[in-house]
Amino acid sequence: MAVDLAHIAFALAVGYLFGSIPFGLIVTRLAGAGDIRALGSGNIGATNVLRTGRKGLAAATLLGDMLKGTAAVLVMARLDGTDAASIAGLGAVLGHVFPVWLRFKGGKGVATYIGVLIAVSWPAAAAFGVIWIAVAALTRYSSLSGLVAGAATPALLLALADGSTALLFVVLTVLIFAMHRANIARLIAGTEPKIGQKPQGPSPA
Repeated sequence: MAVDLAHIAFALAVGYLFGSIPFGLIVTRLAGAGDIRALGSGNIGATNVLRTGRKGLAAATLLGDMLKGTAAVLVMARLDGTDAASIAGLGAVLGHVFPVWLRFKGGKGVATYIGVLIAVSWPAAAAFGVIWIAVAALTRYSSLSGLVAGAATPALLLALADGSTALLFVVLTVLIFAMHRANIARLIAGTEPKIGQKPQGPSPA
């Protein structure tokens, strides 16, 4: 990418700051639901917020986590062009996964990943959604749905966008898979909770 180091650092920082906003923690505290990190998996994402039994809070978390990724990309696109916007997208997902405000213990990044995808290619984001819904309908596994849709995304972007955007999402998809390694192990073992099912035994990651 034809971007100097100062621009790369600035774009990463802007994206990271957007991404590090912990919407799950904020909305649950404002709603009087306590600290989401003390519930279920301890994760700040929408899936864990849903375990409060309050679908509205989970929806608000999902929307916030998506839009911060979209905002990071659009702001940097306006400030410094397409290359900087892509870097900001990477920063946004890193900020969500490793927020400095929460001692680098954040969410797994799928919602913010989708938000970045919406900003760079809404047709690819729509295809992601269709794949997610199809896999979820067939299996009722939220984690598997996100992983399958994520695995398809770089190929979708090669067809619908360009090679550099596809490469960005190869990196982001590897990060998403790494953050879901415990889920992958449970899927293989057949112990992953399904959508709407409360986890059995120790809280899943």
